[in-house]
Amino acid sequence: MNNPLLKRLLPFLRWLPYSGTTLRADFIAGLTVALVLVPQSMAYAQLAGMPPYYGLYAAFLPVMVAALWGSSNQLGTGPVAVVSLLTASSLSVFAAPGSEQFIALAIMLALLVGLVQFALGVFKLGVVVNFLSHPVIVGFTNAAALIIGLSQLNKILGVPMGRSEHFIQDIWGVVLQASDTHLPTFVMGATAIAIIAATRKYAPKLPGVLIAVALATLASWQIGFEQNAASRIEEVVDAEARVRLDEYAQAELRIAELGKQIAEANVALNAARKEHGPLSQEAAALNYQLEVLTIQVKDREKENRERNRTIRRFVFERVASADGQSHRLHLAGRVPAGEKGDGSRWRIRRISHGELSLKGGGDVVGTIPEGLPSFSIPKFSWDMFGTLLSTAIVISLVGFMEAISIAKALAAKTKQKIDPNQELIGQGLANLVGAVSQSFPVSGSFSRSAVNINAGAITGMSSVFTGLFVLITLLALTPLLYHLPQAVLAAVIIMAVIGLINFTAVKHAWLANRHDGIAAIVTFVATLGFAPHLDNGIMVGAGLAIMLYLLRTMKPRVAILGRHADGTLRDASVHNLPASENVTAVRFDGRLYFANVSFFEDAILEAVARNPKAKYLLVVGDGINELDASGEEVMHHLVERLRSSGVNMVFAGLKKQVVDVMRATGLLAVIGEANFYINADRALESISATVAAEGIEGAFCLLPQK
Repeated sequence: MNNPLLKRLLPFLRWLPYSGTTLRADFIAGLTVALVLVPQSMAYAQLAGMPPYYGLYAAFLPVMVAALWGSSNQLGTGPVAVVSLLTASSLSVFAAPGSEQFIALAIMLALLVGLVQFALGVFKLGVVVNFLSHPVIVGFTNAAALIIGLSQLNKILGVPMGRSEHFIQDIWGVVLQASDTHLPTFVMGATAIAIIAATRKYAPKLPGVLIAVALATLASWQIGFEQNAASRIEEVVDAEARVRLDEYAQAELRIAELGKQIAEANVALNAARKEHGPLSQEAAALNYQLEVLTIQVKDREKENRERNRTIRRFVFERVASADGQSHRLHLAGRVPAGEKGDGSRWRIRRISHGELSLKGGGDVVGTIPEGLPSFSIPKFSWDMFGTLLSTAIVISLVGFMEAISIAKALAAKTKQKIDPNQELIGQGLANLVGAVSQSFPVSGSFSRSAVNINAGAITGMSSVFTGLFVLITLLALTPLLYHLPQAVLAAVIIMAVIGLINFTAVKHAWLANRHDGIAAIVTFVATLGFAPHLDNGIMVGAGLAIMLYLLRTMKPRVAILGRHADGTLRDASVHNLPASENVTAVRFDGRLYFANVSFFEDAILEAVARNPKAKYLLVVGDGINELDASGEEVMHHLVERLRSSGVNMVFAGLKKQVVDVMRATGLLAVIGEANFYINADRALESISATVAAEGIEGAFCLLPQK
């Protein structure tokens, strides 16, 4: 068990020896987390644009695998708000949320995220996460939390929300429909928020989320919260609405027809390539035909997405026909005098072959397939690989930053050593296994990790128990979740992300460093502005943070030194200290590299020009941590230029790595080892002695007073 290689391959062996006391503690913690995870995972699946039951798939194997191959004993992995939102925002431009194509892309994205994280861990590249600075993450997290909360507003109100390239526009569309709020849906959502908030404040040990879910599900079942009906386009009375519905239905038929033509063209293209070669005239013609058909499909799908946004806003009242065998659908408020509707307001849920699926009540989770998810290799599309890779990298880094931050926070309490690269491997394997078991991307969860450690978890076995409880839910308990209102899942999400909003952290970054504050604020604004394309926001923030860092290093602090009354060398301009007629002492605070060598050269020449009588220039270099080829070249040039002007350049306090570069390039020999001193006082004593030997008396030489 002490074999390092074996423990590297199977890191969960560190849990051994495993006692009965530890087993009981992990079992209770695992059960406690599962009670939170089951409803929360379904809510986050909804946030990710997936059917709710896919959240249970993401809460099954990924939770266990991350614990078994990660480095933290208490980190709880699974669906999380920010990663779920990134998944939805990146994929909604390619497919309708909840559709088969969307689900396939989400699973493919989990595969890519897993590959990126696993590769980073295996090659020990966990340091790349440092490119996302803390202020950038703070700005992004605050914006994402607001977007997540607002994205659930329509589910709380029970009104549809369109999806466009502008998230703010979509939210405004929801606000304009506030008068159409479905009151039972609103009551369900508001009550769930009140229950969760009350238990969090007055009884924090109680599972508030589970209580809200259980009560809401029971109430939904009792009052018949869900109301569904079927109709036909011909039963719609309003002419304009019927035209829109006909256009949508015709476009759907055309899309299906084009899909068959694309399938036939693909078969013909493969045959032509085999018979005539991939570059033959026949293959080229078929390839062109295939591209035209694909463009036509995308155009029709885009048009139907626009139509769907309009159609989802239609609200109907249903009036029974005289024969009692059929109904007429009137737009709300346009029922003719003398006729009476059935008391419900109906919206169109789905259109298929001229048939309308209507909903007149609140949305519920609905049927959840019983049993385990199907295990299969995800469908992989090279066409989408390049498109999704940038998103996968962003999700990998953001997800890992969230996970490792939580793991380190937990380790501060448990005194456990965290290995970032091993954690990357664990998170990567969790996403890879998740992709095989129908999961969307997952990461570490702060709320569930806190529940885990507070419930007494000692090892990662608690997460294994959590996964097993989710398995029991999949096998036996899914029928109980049918009547769970979607508004309650929205309430769970809203209450979960409230804790992510932390504007105090933005203020703290501003007070610590103006550049960090600017990076946090710009990331926040850019993320909101680019929504739903959140990856653009974080990329802007990361790029700006790097640029501001380079800007700071391009102009590091340069101080002309004088002797202070306390005997130390300090900035002469700040403390109004006298200069020396014999020596100019300069301190350079920063690495000397290609981006700031011009600034260094100008600062040195300006210091010499201000004190033309001084024959010595002392560079106090204890703040220079690095010297690259550009820095060495400029240093060489300055030494020779000043020497030709009668000024001798000497150095004090240079670090070993800087001196090693000078020695390797021959600069040390050019300057002369006699001009290097261990500290500034030694250098000044030597310069003073030399000046005195030359017969110059009465000159102030920055020496400490005796």
